Amino acid sequence: MDGTAIIIILAIAGVASVLLFALKGLLDQVPDVIDSAGRARDSWQRFRQPVQLPRADEEEPPMAA
Repeated sequence: MDGTAIIIILAIAGVASVLLFALKGLLDQVPDVIDSAGRARDSWQRFRQPVQLPRADEEEPPMAA
């Protein structure tokens, strides 16, 4: 019975350590995902509202030297 209890405790500790390792890996990726989402949002806003260049007839004539 003593051996069984030790094996059960070691199994629980092993599963807990694997879960913590996986959770840490997932949480390490969160900042990169947030940065990517921000860049995608900025690109989408630039796509929806492109910068309009002034027309040729609205430009001021060059100054004489």
